[in-house]
Amino acid sequence: FADIGDIIRGKDLFRGYNQKDRKEKQKIQENLRKIFKEIYNKLGDIEAQKRYKDEDDNEENYYQLREDWWYANRATVWKALTCHAPPDAQYFRGTCAGGKLTEGYCRCDGDKPGQDNPNIDPPTYFDYVPQFLR
Repeated sequence: FADIGDIIRGKDLFRGYNQKDRKEKQKIQENLRKIFKEIYNKLGDIEAQKRYKDEDDNEENYYQLREDWWYANRATVWKALTCHAPPDAQYFRGTCAGGKLTEGYCRCDGDKPGQDNPNIDPPTYFDYVPQFLR
């Protein structure tokens, strides 16, 4: 989860084990630049465009836009990782206390993301711990 956030925000420290890995990482970052450029170009508000314009970056990385996108969508990414994984992924155990299987949003007792219940929302610290400390 945290590595996905680092990649989207352009803060991934992984250099790659070999040339193929480095090329794949470069390809991912190029695609992310294109995606966030499209998002930037669709911003209708002049103030929003000013906020997200990379003043010191001619490569159009849109780091602030990427950061804000991650902040706004991290709960959806978390839900996708914990709810829509194949049954054999076993990212988390699939039962509630007492052995009852989780239902609905892959949560116990009908809990839904955004209700600030333990183990429902993304861990608030996990994706903001510097990568070299994880």
